[in-house]
Amino acid sequence: MQPNRSAQAGTLESSDVLILVEPAESGSGRDIELASNVMMQYGERIKEQVMIMLDTLGVSDVRIIVKDKGALDATIWARVETALRRASQPPLEAAV
Repeated sequence: MQPNRSAQAGTLESSDVLILVEPAESGSGRDIELASNVMMQYGERIKEQVMIMLDTLGVSDVRIIVKDKGALDATIWARVETALRRASQPPLEAAV
């Protein structure tokens, strides 16, 4: 699965996470930008959870912006998966 457009999932509410996905050029790798109010305690864990989902879905080239507000692992996985699936959908055809 490779993103072909920008997409997002989640909110900036407490205990949630906002995930923004942008396509990247082939071969550019994974760029993860993280902002969290629990960065010192859980920053590496959050990045690890994002990487697990990228591995699971076979995404190699992507830019992901993570704005965490204290989300649990399951929420992070769900938001990353939803944003990636939205970003990988084929473009909508214009109605004729």
